[in-house]
Amino acid sequence: MFMLLYNRRVGEKSIFMEIRLIIKKWGNNLGVRLPATIASEAHLHADQEVRLSVKHGRVIVEPVSTIANLTLADRLNLFDPALHGGEVMAAERVGAEL
Repeated sequence: MFMLLYNRRVGEKSIFMEIRLIIKKWGNNLGVRLPATIASEAHLHADQEVRLSVKHGRVIVEPVSTIANLTLADRLNLFDPALHGGEVMAAERVGAEL
């Protein structure tokens, strides 16, 4: 069974997609295959590490943060001075700072 309900609001980032699937037996486990449309909208790809959790009886699949795998140059490129500038030097000198 495969059914896709798709609701995209113009001008908004949030997109609601719902697909109904059949859970299949996979060895001693259960499995669900993610359709390409869902994987694409969630920015998921093959061999990507994800975190599975259960909250209030709902299964949640989230990508694992990869910030730890970024190089220093990549991290510095993500730095936004408008968000973080000035916070570091907001206090008075306390020692031999230049």
